[in-house]
Amino acid sequence: MKINKICVLGAGTMGSQIAALLSSLGFKTYLLDIVPKEGKDRNKIVKDAIQRLKKQFPPPLYLPEFADDIEIGNFEDNLEIVKEVDWIIEAVVENLEIKKNLFKKVENFYKDGTIVTTNTSGLPLREISSDFKKEMKRNFFGTHFFNPPRFMKLLEIIPGPETDKNILEEFKKFAERKLGKGIVIAKDTPNFIANRIGVFGIMYIFKLMEEMDLKPEEIDALTGKAMGRPKTATFRTLDLVGLDVLYHVAKTVYERATNDEMREIFKPPEFLEKMIKEGLLGDKTQKGFYKKEKVNGETKIYTFDIKNWTYREQSKASFPSLERAMQEDNELERIKFLINGKDKGAEFAYRSLSEILLYCANRIPEISDDVLNIDNAMKWGFGWKYGPFEIWDYLGVKEFTKRMESDGKKVPDWVKEIDSFYKKDKTKRHFYFYPERNYREEIKSKYEVYISDLKEEKKTLKENNEATLYDMGEDVLLLEFHTKANAIGPGIVEMVFESIDFLENSNYAGMVIGNQGEHFSAGANLYLILMAIQEEEWDEIDLMVRKFQEMNMRIKYSNKPIVTAPFGRVLGGGCEIVLHSPYVQASSELYMGLVEIAVGLLPAGGGTKEMLLRHNEIIPEGVNVDFYPYLRRILEIIGMAKVSSSAFEAKKYLFLRDRDGITINQDHLLYDAKRKVIELNEIGFQRNRKKKIKVEGRDGYFYLEMLIYNLLEAKQITEHEALIARKISEILTVKDVPKGTEVSEETLLDLERENFLFLCGTQKTKERIEHMLLKGKPLRN
Repeated sequence: MKINKICVLGAGTMGSQIAALLSSLGFKTYLLDIVPKEGKDRNKIVKDAIQRLKKQFPPPLYLPEFADDIEIGNFEDNLEIVKEVDWIIEAVVENLEIKKNLFKKVENFYKDGTIVTTNTSGLPLREISSDFKKEMKRNFFGTHFFNPPRFMKLLEIIPGPETDKNILEEFKKFAERKLGKGIVIAKDTPNFIANRIGVFGIMYIFKLMEEMDLKPEEIDALTGKAMGRPKTATFRTLDLVGLDVLYHVAKTVYERATNDEMREIFKPPEFLEKMIKEGLLGDKTQKGFYKKEKVNGETKIYTFDIKNWTYREQSKASFPSLERAMQEDNELERIKFLINGKDKGAEFAYRSLSEILLYCANRIPEISDDVLNIDNAMKWGFGWKYGPFEIWDYLGVKEFTKRMESDGKKVPDWVKEIDSFYKKDKTKRHFYFYPERNYREEIKSKYEVYISDLKEEKKTLKENNEATLYDMGEDVLLLEFHTKANAIGPGIVEMVFESIDFLENSNYAGMVIGNQGEHFSAGANLYLILMAIQEEEWDEIDLMVRKFQEMNMRIKYSNKPIVTAPFGRVLGGGCEIVLHSPYVQASSELYMGLVEIAVGLLPAGGGTKEMLLRHNEIIPEGVNVDFYPYLRRILEIIGMAKVSSSAFEAKKYLFLRDRDGITINQDHLLYDAKRKVIELNEIGFQRNRKKKIKVEGRDGYFYLEMLIYNLLEAKQITEHEALIARKISEILTVKDVPKGTEVSEETLLDLERENFLFLCGTQKTKERIEHMLLKGKPLRN
């Protein structure tokens, strides 16, 4: 399916953010809305929306300037633009008549074959499209994006009454590959799948909160990581989304799902209606279930008490079952321990989980014919680690059903007929498909490579406790890190050396460095560094850093292609691995940076060196330029611990090069990196060649020293931060040589190591490392 030009109708929160995503992905994007009732500027509504996009957080755009590529207009003067586009997305207010009237106008300019979709979150598609002409009905369906569209993986696709199935299937492939979405096919029922299930879970929690006299912070402790859900859990998530949004979705189900056996649960409770009337909507009004206040320079969080109708200081949740569950690394084991406890927290966990599992089972086949779509909707739309039916399988379908029935709960007959919702056959998974009362194979995209499948297929070639080398097929190797937070320890360093030796002495074409953890790598193992500092094992630290430097140089100068596939957080030492990689295929969601200053250190695995080299490389050969602004920029990037907000921004910081690839769908990242290895091998891979670099010497150092002095005088940095900045400056300039002196990479690496060791010996760096390990946040001392 070829889609190049897209028009979004409606510049509200969702419409403008959908346009932001599309423009960021390189599509020619148009954004239209109504003409304002007052003022001369007929496009003011859209212009204001574009300006908001540039300031919003989290950023809906990969780069703020991508907003300038969106062409703007209004429904009265510019609607004929829909004749030129390949896809029209309607995202106006949730009012049936307004939508239908707008589509009547669109039909005047509609070109046969153009995809037409609605982003409605609850209105029936059959009613929206009832008056469409035949060709438009054939190309019409729902595309329900989740907010914020850039970050939420879920895209629910809802077929209309006469949607062409082939068009739907082609669009699904397009949305997965080009928009990076996880697709769930939903039925035309109130609030579709994710919101129907997710909002039921929230509304039932409201019921339990009042019945069991539980506090919001207690419930959040129980419904976050302990249940395999996002750390924002229940009430923090509601503040982020907005209580008014929850109210609207719940009320839609209550009014439209008249045959739902749990319909009364969706009726908004009095306290919710009252909170909304008083403007306690969450983050958008700075107060909801929680609010933040500055007290003596510190941010304090207060909780809203619905009984006393006031804010109070937060209390800490204390349940033995929760404490026991959180000792488990496996999320499914956590859930099992939590619901089998004997305290109030365990009772709440069991009651809330059992009700949502039953509700999901009772919604088949109403909202979906199978368990897979419901599980994926909850994982991609609500951030659950595992879907409800996957959890039920782990708890044991027969066992958990027996427990619920013993508590008087009614379990659907179809559930009692089966032993599991999923069946596994080697690397193939089958899911229960209700209409056939049987199992169907889960069809994976050809773009998806799963490390778990490589393990099942016994493709392991080498392994230790921190890393594993696999054969990923087509003569390509895959090196996986698998430590906690993928922190870099001696096992990873050892395995990189072994893997490159194996690669270079084999018939393999090349290697991918990647993994499928929560993040690519949080950097070096700080515990090991702190222990060595406390024992004053300076030679051990020197050796540790030297080996890491040598490892990165082996990656950089491998004689076969190595492609690194970073995603999520790529910090400190993780960033240095990527900087040394001959080629990179990065996820678009890339939060990459050299953040060592936060723990009182500097990049010593070659990161400082590589930033200097990259800024030199962007200057055309033979062109003389003043390099001081580049020195200042590098010092700012490292000294301010700048982290990219996307792969596109990583290119601006030169963490990535122009030639490095960007993958929109993270599930396709390892596949794309593998294709890059094969492509490089086929065209004739040329290994990197070592070059010397001209440095600014003592003149450049004094320039940077002046900048540091001014920042210190203005109290923008601390004394210790000034010291770290000076040590970084010594490396960037090689301060004891004349300007223009040529030095090798090894000279810069020696300086990195020397200055890293110096900082390890300072008390304030030790304090910073200890604080980060204990508190999980930086100390500015």
